[in-house]
Amino acid sequence: MQSVENSSSLLRSIGLGNADIGIFILVLMVLLLILIAVGVILIVKMDRLKKRLDKFMLGKDGISLEKDILTLFEDNKYFKKVCDRHKRDLKTLFQRMETAYQKMGLVKYDAFQQMGGQLSFSLALLNERNDGFIINSVHSSDGCYSYTKEIRGGACDLALGREEAQALAIAMGEQKE
Repeated sequence: MQSVENSSSLLRSIGLGNADIGIFILVLMVLLLILIAVGVILIVKMDRLKKRLDKFMLGKDGISLEKDILTLFEDNKYFKKVCDRHKRDLKTLFQRMETAYQKMGLVKYDAFQQMGGQLSFSLALLNERNDGFIINSVHSSDGCYSYTKEIRGGACDLALGREEAQALAIAMGEQKE
């Protein structure tokens, strides 16, 4: 009876004087079971995390791992420099390619009916901006005569012959050969 009275005085002191001691013990046991379950779950998660850390640190200590990470950072800096240099080089190459002759149209023809073999030709050479020239070479029995016409933006200030216009159209991709 003494222990019941002591426990009742304990319950009264915490403000639960009318509560049954059995219910109080039952609530404490449920809370204890919940704490044990949470503890087991945390132990399992910590074990998984430890296994992952052991796998990550396999054969390494803190110093060697730090060296590896620093090496990776240095490699990354080097590759960034190389990548930036390659970007600049590519930009320079593309700028140079704009002015290089990269489009061509060739039309072979017979300038005079008595000649055979289509020895005359019109050759159009253009850059990316369709600037360039047309070389026209006329072959006759007296000799071979060549002349050029300047092309700006795909057009010529001088009148173009049929073969020259055809060569220009081919170079600009407006006509198939």
